[in-house]
Amino acid sequence: MIDIRLIRENPELVKENIKKKFQEEKLPLVDQVKALDEDYRAKKTLADKLRGDKNRISKEIGGHMAKKEIDQANECKARVVEINKELEDLEAEEVVLEKQIRDIMVVIPNIIDPSVPIGKDDSENVELERYGQALVPDFEVPHHIDIMESVLGVDLDSSRNTSGHGFYYLQGDIARLHSALTSYARDFMIDRGYVYHIPPFMIRSDVVTGVMSFKEMEDMMYKIEGEDLYLIGTSEHSMIGKFINTITDEEALPLKLTSYSPCFRKEVGAHGIEERGVYRVHQFEKQEMVIICKPEESMDFYDQLWKNSVDYFVSLEIPVRTLECCSGDLADLKVKSVDVEAWSPRQEKYFEVGSCSNLGDAQARRLGIRIRGKDGNYFAHTLNNTVVATPRALIAFLENMVQEDGSIRIPKVLQAYMGGKEVLLPKK
Repeated sequence: MIDIRLIRENPELVKENIKKKFQEEKLPLVDQVKALDEDYRAKKTLADKLRGDKNRISKEIGGHMAKKEIDQANECKARVVEINKELEDLEAEEVVLEKQIRDIMVVIPNIIDPSVPIGKDDSENVELERYGQALVPDFEVPHHIDIMESVLGVDLDSSRNTSGHGFYYLQGDIARLHSALTSYARDFMIDRGYVYHIPPFMIRSDVVTGVMSFKEMEDMMYKIEGEDLYLIGTSEHSMIGKFINTITDEEALPLKLTSYSPCFRKEVGAHGIEERGVYRVHQFEKQEMVIICKPEESMDFYDQLWKNSVDYFVSLEIPVRTLECCSGDLADLKVKSVDVEAWSPRQEKYFEVGSCSNLGDAQARRLGIRIRGKDGNYFAHTLNNTVVATPRALIAFLENMVQEDGSIRIPKVLQAYMGGKEVLLPKK
């Protein structure tokens, strides 16, 4: 959510930003909210004047009574009653206007960073850099499900019976490998100075609407029936929500956090994309990183965050690239975002395994996350990034580590998490 002062002082900047995001249907909202804000401020000014009049007249009542000027005192009392009724009506109108303004403001997209490439959708995202050598081996790389099944590591038939499409049973060495990837990610981030958290896996609606846009919420979140609770789609939601309506001393910043959680997503409209296997699923596990910082530091931390993901995958000998999201592909709360994509030797292309985002003060404004500075309080900047999300990272791992004889090589950094195993051998 942007600062309302931008709309008051520079509505054309806000409109230009909407055009850059190819959301022309939202252009009338700027003038609408500007008019509502003017009406709201006029009513607030009138209400403040009436409160001043009320205080002045109330004092006059005491003076009239002391002088036994009963008629004048009664006239003042009658005027106070009138003012109270006027104030009641004005305050009710203010509440309605406040809601109308907020409902529009949460739909108007955040101001994107000037460095963001302009484009309509993800087809116009821009590749930044590649890390590691993306190789296509001489042998045919099996589908990740075939690799898992070769070591008796997955059971999709049973999961379809218990839960339906988009779920899975991992077992044996593949289940252990799945946990190894997240455990290694946890220690990787702790070693880089991030404080480890396991957050709540359900959050209330006021947190959900604070951390994401309404469209994202409808497309992603599962609601708990009969409760004001939603299953999280990523631990970022819980971790940012941890600071709702708080004021943090400037000296305590930055807050560098890393968190583990299961994640639950509807994946609306995703069916048919990598239908076979565990690429698009309704539940997965994730190690996340979150930053709460001063505004002037957020771009430096943005670069630090995506580099952490790159370093994690490179340490696992998985080639990756970074892809900057264009304006039309940015969610409305984001200022700037880059995807980390891993190499698929089977498909001979890269695919997304994580996303790094700078949200400026948008989430902080919605949730009331403030910093106490020497010159007063101000809104924090929030950032997040995926260290690793499984099973997508597991897919990348298996495709890059499978050998011609069907064995799966375990890189040195992961061997301690696999009980010292250097290789997994096919069992069928």
